[in-house]
Amino acid sequence: MQWLDIGANLIHRSFDADREQVIARAREAGVDTIIVTGADLPSSRAAEQLARAHPGNLFATAGVHPHHAESLAPSMLEDLRLLLEQPHVVAVGECGLDYYRDLAPRAAQRRAFESQLRLAAESGRPVFLHQRDAHADFLAVLRDFIRELTGAVAHCFTAGASELDDYLELGLSIGITGWFCDERRGAHLQELVARIPVQRLMLETDAPYLLPRDLKPKPHAHRNEPLYLPHIGAAVARARDESVQFCASHTTAHARAFFGLDRIHAGGGEQTQE
Repeated sequence: MQWLDIGANLIHRSFDADREQVIARAREAGVDTIIVTGADLPSSRAAEQLARAHPGNLFATAGVHPHHAESLAPSMLEDLRLLLEQPHVVAVGECGLDYYRDLAPRAAQRRAFESQLRLAAESGRPVFLHQRDAHADFLAVLRDFIRELTGAVAHCFTAGASELDDYLELGLSIGITGWFCDERRGAHLQELVARIPVQRLMLETDAPYLLPRDLKPKPHAHRNEPLYLPHIGAAVARARDESVQFCASHTTAHARAFFGLDRIHAGGGEQTQE
């Protein structure tokens, strides 16, 4: 079985000492494709460089998380646009709204979100979306752009039935993380995940965050890694009453199509290095 992790923060400092080993362990576990998340301009550049060093196996996103929304100046948008010209940079984001932590003013978050949605429409890249405690504003902004986008995925979905219905109605794909494996916070997802169509479901670790709570034994470092994606996938498969093999197959196939990975591979552009 092959799995695809649509969101891993491999640029995080917790991976500085063993990043290559983390990637190798993931491949040994069957996670041979990882999309490395960019959260600001420096991490987006680093994600692009890491993807360039692992052609065909690693890809990257480029964007600005709502926590960093105030930093998104016009010059940075140009830098992001240049990154998106690289074929192995496959999505805009992580972008969206976060009213839970409110680390940036909400007006600045909305402006940054709109700017990145516009950039996604111009570049023809899908968007990798973040939303926390901002559902109404998030939907209002997204509805203005959705027809111009090639695709959108709600990263790390943890919300309820009404939010899921809104996202599916709008045509979003849904990313499920190890939050699903937390009996304290993720129990409601057991029922909801069965309602996600096979052509809309994707899996992610959000490593190093959201280590599956039910892992036994617990890793010594208490750090999440892409190698645990099959554990998440097996839990999702049980809740959907489908085989693990089928879950791996349809989530990977959908992710590859959504991010255009087979088109990139056929073009051969990601194989070149500067």
